[in-house]
Amino acid sequence: MIDLHSHTLFSDGCLLPAELARRAEAAGYAALAFTDHADSSRMEFVVNGLVKAVRDLQPFFKMRLLPGVEITHCPPGQIADMVSLARKLGAQIVLCHGETLAEPVKSGTNNAAISAGVNVLAHPGLITPEDAALAAQKGVCLEISARSGHSLSNGHVAAAALAAGASLVFGTDTHSPENICPRLKAEAIARGAGLSAKHVQALFERAWQFFKAT
Repeated sequence: MIDLHSHTLFSDGCLLPAELARRAEAAGYAALAFTDHADSSRMEFVVNGLVKAVRDLQPFFKMRLLPGVEITHCPPGQIADMVSLARKLGAQIVLCHGETLAEPVKSGTNNAAISAGVNVLAHPGLITPEDAALAAQKGVCLEISARSGHSLSNGHVAAAALAAGASLVFGTDTHSPENICPRLKAEAIARGAGLSAKHVQALFERAWQFFKAT
């Protein structure tokens, strides 16, 4: 199992990075990214903390760990600056909280995040064909989400990505122990979104590339 989207006590998750890593490893994970929520008020706190957590924990885990961030509910005009700052601080994967059906994310967030070159647009809701095509052009991955509410648009996201040639990745959006998702369940969620076995395999191969590059 390879998961590019999780949250700890550095934002609204309920586990310390060490406990989340241990629980994920015990569940058979091969790789996990910590991607806590941040805006301009907490970017330094979140990214610096997760970079330190990964540096301190990685020697004790066979599972690969990656420090990242999820830019969340920022005004679209601010997103590019937040992406730049996150990477400057050491975030090795940058997500943006997309226009999910479950929350009142400001319209234009999907386009701003893709234009800014985030690595992953998380739960992008009813993403437009134009934004899906831009994601393909910019190399931005679109997320198939395991999280309740955010997962409502998985079928639409999968179809839009396949039509545009955009890459897909899987994210649990873990906030608590019960969100940790074994590989077979993740594959079932992806199949439920309408992906073939071939595309499900590509989903996790694309995610693994983030870890191989570090």
